[in-house]
Amino acid sequence: MHWRSLRFLFLGLVAPALASPGPSFENTAIVRTVDLGGSVVHVTTTYAIKATKPGAKVYTIALGLEEKEKTSWLEVKVKGQQEPLELEHYPLDSSRNFHLADVKLPKALALNASLNLVLETLQTHATTPYPKEASQKEDQALKYSTDLFVLSPYHTGVQRTKLKALTPRIISHTTPANVQEFILDAPATKQGATVTYGPYNDIPASTNEKFIKAHQQPITAHYFHEQPVLEIADLKRSAEISHWGNNLNIEDNLVLHNAGPSLKGHFSRLEHQSQAFFKRAAPHALPALTLHLPPGISNTYYYDLVGNVSTSHLRVAPAAPKGQRSNRYSVLELRPRYPILGGWNYSFTLGWDAPLSDSAVYDRKTGRYIVEVPILTPVPGAVVNKAELSIVLPEGATDVEFSPPFPALENRLSTHTTYLDSTGRPKLTFEYENLTVMHAQSIFVSYKVPLAAHLTKPFVVSVAFFSVFVLAIVTRRINLTIHKEKTL
Repeated sequence: MHWRSLRFLFLGLVAPALASPGPSFENTAIVRTVDLGGSVVHVTTTYAIKATKPGAKVYTIALGLEEKEKTSWLEVKVKGQQEPLELEHYPLDSSRNFHLADVKLPKALALNASLNLVLETLQTHATTPYPKEASQKEDQALKYSTDLFVLSPYHTGVQRTKLKALTPRIISHTTPANVQEFILDAPATKQGATVTYGPYNDIPASTNEKFIKAHQQPITAHYFHEQPVLEIADLKRSAEISHWGNNLNIEDNLVLHNAGPSLKGHFSRLEHQSQAFFKRAAPHALPALTLHLPPGISNTYYYDLVGNVSTSHLRVAPAAPKGQRSNRYSVLELRPRYPILGGWNYSFTLGWDAPLSDSAVYDRKTGRYIVEVPILTPVPGAVVNKAELSIVLPEGATDVEFSPPFPALENRLSTHTTYLDSTGRPKLTFEYENLTVMHAQSIFVSYKVPLAAHLTKPFVVSVAFFSVFVLAIVTRRINLTIHKEKTL
């Protein structure tokens, strides 16, 4: 009985290990394409996956910690489809060199069934100018670094990484080491504007310290970039809703920053005019800015710290018919008072009015207003380092609810009081960091406005005007002369 008990105990300990499920997928191929840019870098990773067990429906992706820190936007889709898949991130663990996230597939895969997943990410502040200074006549060069291997908890048949620049002018790139067991040819090749790492074959599951320590390594590309590296250091947007005026007022206060190489020496206006005349402007100088604004706007204004920005051109697109969404936009071309070179800032204010009916609806069943407020107006190629969006609701609004497209760092509800207000207006404030063009979405705000609140404004205005008239009558009857004139 003693030996039989030991036998059952041994089987009880070993059986769970033998029965533990292995990986549900394997990667037939992984191709990562990095579009080298300025302040924003677009990365597309395609996973060709195959189910190794029937009913597999959750696929796990992995990102290196440095890559996760630089990523400000992430989305996974089935190749050829537009609807993003549900994504659930694992809790951050500083003891690991990677971050995991589960992707819920549209349907469970049968044994040996295959599917192509596309992971798109936008990385911000991922490039650095090198050298850090450049004169007006010199080119602009940037450096970009990333990890060599795309980590995965599954075995990978073949893997490639492509670094693509805008022009073939790539100065240098890293040649990886300790990858002989994965390659049949050169570890890295350059052709035109593309540097290709791989193909690397028969890669084991790499989300473990052993693989990372032995094979994972940084790769760097040094390349010329012929566009300004733009950042919006600070954006403060105020959106004010008025039902009496049927108006949505948007005002942006922006601090535009050129994050390219700092200007070496002094700025020469003569050299700048010469470059513009011969159409060979410095790649790290921003002479003008083009913005896409909503259609149907009016009363557009834009000024800087000195005064009105006089060099501008606005083309307003007509508003869409009621109940329809327009694909057109208004175009605003701005030329700052001076070209913005590396390390320079330019602060300006931009605002406009738009019909509230274009972005608001009223639900008669619930008595609620629903208003769509855009988070930002994207500046081409720029990242917004810090953003604060304030939405001022009508006075008397109650039961305020909101639905953001992505979570904010902080959101709060306060009271905003201005002229001719009695109790003040509810004010929603949202704070964000590292926003890109993919974050140019809308927040939907829902609230109720009782009938008494609608009548508050005309009552306050009437009282104000009546008070002015009474004050004028009283003032006219007061004798303010010091000495009365004597009558003979």
